[in-house]
Amino acid sequence: MKKLKVMTIFGTRPEAIKMAPLVKKLQETEDIESILCVTAQHREMLDMVLDLFELKPQHDLNIMQHGQTISDITTKVLKGLETVLQKEKPDIVLVHGDTTTTFIGALAAFYQQIPVGHVEAGLRSGNIYSPYPEEMNRKLTGNLATLHFAPTEGNYHNLIREGIEDKVIFITGNTVIDALLQVVKEDYFFENPLLNKIDYNSKRVIVMTCHRRENWGEPMENIFKAVVEIKRKHKDVEIVFPVHLNPNIQKLSRDIMGEEEGIHLIEPLDYEPFANLLNKAHLILTDSGGIQEEAPALGKPIVVLRTETERPEAVEAGTVKVVGVEKSKIIHEVDKLLEDQAYYLQMKNALNPYGDGRACERIIHALKFYFGFNEEKPKVFKA
Repeated sequence: MKKLKVMTIFGTRPEAIKMAPLVKKLQETEDIESILCVTAQHREMLDMVLDLFELKPQHDLNIMQHGQTISDITTKVLKGLETVLQKEKPDIVLVHGDTTTTFIGALAAFYQQIPVGHVEAGLRSGNIYSPYPEEMNRKLTGNLATLHFAPTEGNYHNLIREGIEDKVIFITGNTVIDALLQVVKEDYFFENPLLNKIDYNSKRVIVMTCHRRENWGEPMENIFKAVVEIKRKHKDVEIVFPVHLNPNIQKLSRDIMGEEEGIHLIEPLDYEPFANLLNKAHLILTDSGGIQEEAPALGKPIVVLRTETERPEAVEAGTVKVVGVEKSKIIHEVDKLLEDQAYYLQMKNALNPYGDGRACERIIHALKFYFGFNEEKPKVFKA
């Protein structure tokens, strides 16, 4: 039997982190020919992850330009992938999650009548404009996909409600846990000297990320002002904020937080040091999606700086609290976590609903089952 030709397409740092362990596993599988294509929707941040996991793409569209719009990304990726797919003719294309590269990668494969496997399928916030454009990207990708790799049972039920057949949905756990477990080390040494100087035993370190498009403007201003008040109120707290490269976020963060002692505005971190920083944190403030999956695996309470989340499993498990973007609500929740030890431990010790580090193994098993290489379906991941 000929090898199964699998092309993986991604373009941003979050996709790369979650797909890297899968690509590595595909490369190690004897009866699979693995082809990697990157769009470089992000360039510098994508390359950091490719270097960390020692991945060399066979195809690199290198589309990123300063000030690019969603329409720019869409047209460049669609045209670039047309050429690549016509040349490679893979048996299946794998895309991940909810980026513009994800949706257009699926659309380009559909135009060539190539099946699509959607990794991290079935996440839904219920609001097509939040997160924007990610919610619509993943819904449209779901309509184009042949196989759906759902991280959780909740994601599975979302897909069933949308009319997807049970036989093409596989509950696998999330590949981000596979990636995380490969890079976190208890004795990790940071290249950034500031991060090595922090006393993680005597200080309660809050790690913060904030970059979502829907938080630009007044919501982000509220978030940053809340963080300043939290720091002034709790003297043993230090806040580390790897600031997104977006110039507007850079300027606003400097204007509001730049002069505050104990708030460290640092350059964005590669995935490995960032994962290890999360591991040393006391709690996390974030508007990111992926961190809501990673932090529970490390036993870290998460305060989500958004009005809704497409990852309700962690909310139900008790490790995540969605507080929105109002200054008073953010301060109230963080104060409670810093002042109420029982409440903090309840969140810290909640079970991680997202994976056991074997998601990639289940996805490959599912691919081989679908194409007739295996006779048995992979076992369902259960938290």
